[in-house]
Amino acid sequence: MRYLLALLFLGVATSLQAGTVSGSMDDIIAAEWPASGAPGLAYAIVEDGEITSGTYGEVLKGSGKSVTPDTPFLIGSISKSFTALAVMKLVEADNVALDDEISQYLATFADQPAGEVTIRQLLSHTSGFSTRQGNDTHKDRSQNGDDLSGQVARLAQRGPAHAPGTRWQYSNANYLILGVLIEEVSGRSYAEFIESEILVPMGMEHSFVADGKTHDEMAVGHQPWFGTARPLKNRRTSRATAPAGGIVATASDMARYLAMMTNGQDDIISAESKSAMLSPASDASPFYGFGWFLDARNGTAYHGGLTPGVETLATLSLKDKKGVVVLVNANSGMGVGIDTEELLNGITAKALGLDNDGAQSDWGPRSLFLTFALLPLLFVAAAVRAVTHREGLRSKSGLFGVFSLWFPLLMTLVLAWVALVLIPQLFGVPLRTLYVYQPDFVLLLIASAATGVAWAALRLGVAFSRKAVTG
Repeated sequence: MRYLLALLFLGVATSLQAGTVSGSMDDIIAAEWPASGAPGLAYAIVEDGEITSGTYGEVLKGSGKSVTPDTPFLIGSISKSFTALAVMKLVEADNVALDDEISQYLATFADQPAGEVTIRQLLSHTSGFSTRQGNDTHKDRSQNGDDLSGQVARLAQRGPAHAPGTRWQYSNANYLILGVLIEEVSGRSYAEFIESEILVPMGMEHSFVADGKTHDEMAVGHQPWFGTARPLKNRRTSRATAPAGGIVATASDMARYLAMMTNGQDDIISAESKSAMLSPASDASPFYGFGWFLDARNGTAYHGGLTPGVETLATLSLKDKKGVVVLVNANSGMGVGIDTEELLNGITAKALGLDNDGAQSDWGPRSLFLTFALLPLLFVAAAVRAVTHREGLRSKSGLFGVFSLWFPLLMTLVLAWVALVLIPQLFGVPLRTLYVYQPDFVLLLIASAATGVAWAALRLGVAFSRKAVTG
């Protein structure tokens, strides 16, 4: 989906309504999978406890290794629902209270700006931590790349960007903090708690928590690369971001998880706690519970996942007690060639008997991509013209002439700031993180900034070289 960067780490936004999608599941996939550009996909549907699944394509583009229902995918931010589930287990054990302040459990938050943030606010993204603060943590500063507690300590010192409880803003920071809360209260690592208390009891045999290692059985993520899908080079999982997006699961195992969330029974947690997770958390969070987005129009709860090279979507029909998960090993691009939105939404709509409103207009992201693709070419052409028409530049004089010489430099410096600073800020990520998801687009941003400033500087050099010539 070409809006994924604007919604980075917010989960995949669905545009589904009650109704019926025409055509069989195979028809929908046959129509949308080639257009998605994804090398492979897996999906699973659960209804009345019965699981059906389907797979297409390859684990790695060109490898010949087929995706199966037991192929593990990094599920991204769907992991937040697992973290929320773990917290609710601690709540039911009277080890944690939802409206307690985090400083009551984590010493690093004592006497810190974020110390008054409550567990409920962390679960519902109303803590005041911003999207940017959460995404800054994707570049871990520790040597081994697994310093979860260190990241949370820095968040405690920085404090939230907004007053706690006053507004909703999605942030990975909330769930990193909750991950450390789980470790502190349980006395176990996040991975140990999730695997022993959730994955094993549910029979999720092929799923695990990111452990900092590379796993050959996992689906390989693919980045957009000028209309094609390019395999990720770095395939190592990261423990540092596991509570916010680091659980690895298969389609079949995820169906078991969705079945548990919709069965209305006391098992991993009580039915009452499940209902609390799937209800609005507060007045400040009318469309988000604990680890789940809520869509009152069609009675669904959902969460998307976005990690480098992989997109996922899990959706629950609360009324019908049905669930569906879709996993694809590619990120949508800003340009053409890679677009998974219709594939994800089409499979989801068919599985739950909903109408798919179709993809939103993609002219905005495509135009932005095209603009920055053309700018370097225009600047190079303009540089050639500056050299071939140098006498015109050297003849400029007076106030207007000086202005016409220096103004392009000012404008290209502004362009460089827009490309390298403002656009990443609008997406809520640093430029380095944007590159992980959209390497082709970031290269165009850098090329536009560099060639623009170089052209403006060249014009000035050509114009003022007349002094050396006449001197």
